[in-house]
Amino acid sequence: MSPRGSWHGLAEVTASRRRFSQPVRWVGLHLLLVFGTLAAIEMILVIVHPRYLQIIPWDGVHISYDPELGWAPIPGAAFEDDKMRPHHVVHNSLGLRDVEFVRGSKPTILVLGDSLVYGTNVQAEERFTDLLRRQLPEFSIVNAGIPGYGTDQEYLLMRRLWNEIAPKVVVLTVCLENDRRDNTRNIRYDTYKPYLKDSADGTAQFSAPPVPKSRSLYYRESWLAQHLYLARLAISAYVELKYPRIEIPDPTERLVGMMRDFVEAKGATLVVGLEYRDEPLEAYLRREQITYTSFEGAPDFAAEP
Repeated sequence: MSPRGSWHGLAEVTASRRRFSQPVRWVGLHLLLVFGTLAAIEMILVIVHPRYLQIIPWDGVHISYDPELGWAPIPGAAFEDDKMRPHHVVHNSLGLRDVEFVRGSKPTILVLGDSLVYGTNVQAEERFTDLLRRQLPEFSIVNAGIPGYGTDQEYLLMRRLWNEIAPKVVVLTVCLENDRRDNTRNIRYDTYKPYLKDSADGTAQFSAPPVPKSRSLYYRESWLAQHLYLARLAISAYVELKYPRIEIPDPTERLVGMMRDFVEAKGATLVVGLEYRDEPLEAYLRREQITYTSFEGAPDFAAEP
């Protein structure tokens, strides 16, 4: 081959390499920019530490995911809580913060509610159910309060417990500070929950289980999410898009009526206790002849010096 031919071939190889290397450099540069941008965002998130992306273990220490109820206390859990007022908490085998239930000859009173009944920030013996237990020894009293529950979840919990407890009286405690709001939504504490909705034929039905897992639960189940804010951000976007937040008209009175119908069909009696007075709900209870009382004005720990 002549020198001229050799130089021509070398020039073609060099040109070919340049044509190949240019896209490679372009891709490499863009990857560098992408990873650099992601690293910068991660550093900003670490510094800002947004609460929305934090791993909050409220539903991991003594409460766990429940596909029907959204969340439920862990049976047998025991722990010390000193966030506001030091107190000891123990759950029985049913997952209730109460003494172990043993069915006997005494009629049973089942008390439903949220943290007001559960006794958040107080000792077990300071709760009104424990005070009633000492005043009404002829009854077996079961405390079925669960933190954060709305009337919808309390209804479903009652049905779950019914065959085990078979109560003669059900006391529904309505925390009007938040129950109406909770009953209109499919999420509480950034955690999904069941909700009542109208079916195609106009009858009321609960959202079909399983209840979606919360993003916080996804965080704890993912190694990447435990170490990278960006992973949590991606999970949050996935959860929010796949399971949008829903708000419905307030179904509180309807839920109380459903609870009354179920309880009376079982040969038991429903009694309602209101945290404070609520004229629309009281009018409904009077109209439906459901026995009720209001706790408004009763002493509580917040009112003590």
